[in-house]
Amino acid sequence: MMVSVETLPGLERRIEVSVPATRVRQQVDARLLKVSRTVRIKGFRPGKAPIHVVRKHYGPQVKDEVVSDLIRETFAEALRQEKLQPAGGPRIEPQKTAETDGLRYTATFEVYPQIELSDPGKLKLTRPVASVGEGDIDTMIESLRRQRPVWTEVTRGCADGDRITIDFEGRIDGVGFEGGKSENLTIVLGAGRLLPDFEQGLRGAAAGEKREFDLRFPDEYPAKHLAGKQARFQAIVRKVEESSLPEIDAAFCEAFGVTEGGVEALRAEVRDNMERELAQAVQARLKAQVMEQLLAANPIALPKALVDAEIRDMQVDLLRRSGQRDPRQLPPRENFEPAARRRVALGLILNEVIRKADIKPNAEQLQRRLDELVSTYADPDEARRQYLQNEAATRQLQMSVLEDQAVDWIVAAAKVTDQPGTFKDIMNFGAESASDEAG
Repeated sequence: MMVSVETLPGLERRIEVSVPATRVRQQVDARLLKVSRTVRIKGFRPGKAPIHVVRKHYGPQVKDEVVSDLIRETFAEALRQEKLQPAGGPRIEPQKTAETDGLRYTATFEVYPQIELSDPGKLKLTRPVASVGEGDIDTMIESLRRQRPVWTEVTRGCADGDRITIDFEGRIDGVGFEGGKSENLTIVLGAGRLLPDFEQGLRGAAAGEKREFDLRFPDEYPAKHLAGKQARFQAIVRKVEESSLPEIDAAFCEAFGVTEGGVEALRAEVRDNMERELAQAVQARLKAQVMEQLLAANPIALPKALVDAEIRDMQVDLLRRSGQRDPRQLPPRENFEPAARRRVALGLILNEVIRKADIKPNAEQLQRRLDELVSTYADPDEARRQYLQNEAATRQLQMSVLEDQAVDWIVAAAKVTDQPGTFKDIMNFGAESASDEAG
């Protein structure tokens, strides 16, 4: 077998493979002999037809099958011989040859880029450093209290933050419409569940009070039959409730799964959770820096086949998550190309890090990651069993752990500067409530 390699622009390669006629003929003869043992040909008993008769009837079909198999077989041999690693499926083009010249074809494909990793010791990373203080725990406890407000019925007019129960009916040109009527609907006023003009029509109303107001649906309203339409609503407020924060007592602790030890036990559990979240946030910040600096320090050419496959995966994933199945509804590929190129580049660079550092999946980390994944299920043991039986899911888990190990390896080699901070700074904890207070 003769192989020649042509380097095309970028990462494309074209190889020409020539297979001797003797090899083709031997395989054709062997397959015809095998066929002759079972084939039925008119005038002959099964398996008794002379080989020249079998060749006449089945020769072209067998030849095509042999050529197809030989292309697959010799293409793999050629890749091993030339030490080439395709990044996508080849484009095969058989060449016309005389019967005595054997088989000749060309295969065009992209190869993986050669990556010369930059020295990870030159990377400069900043690691946030903080601890969980008693004040942080107090703030978290207050957040937990806000998650479980105590509602008390009041007789005053309703205001933002109150929980109200209402009946309403809307009409357009005097006619009711789908979705325009509800009874005993409970909402928190000002939470944005209903249109702003609808909520404005209810503000100040006390229990038992009726309101009537006009409302124009926005032009971009999701229900197309209502978009831009003018409606008149009649509503009655059935109940108004104001909120207060619950006492931090045994009942409050039990609501969060702490049945023994009271408030101190709750604070200890809150601290454990906060410290775990803090460690994860620090690791996430380090990882983000590593990824950005790896990309900047290791510019590489990207195989178009890999980028195209990544774009396709992202398109299909978004289509699936939006509840659609029609492939004609795929979003435009240009929306995904920058992210796809980034993913492919990082994947190739990290794979080279893993190869160079000879990183193997850490069993303890794999177990810990699996425990985290199954802990959210009602039956963790059953979830674990199904997960381990899913080869694709297991492989994805291993790659995730390997990626984290690669990041740890880079962090250990890089120049890392500790940056003192606070729990709130690192977690951005309380940003939402602070924003609300400012507004």
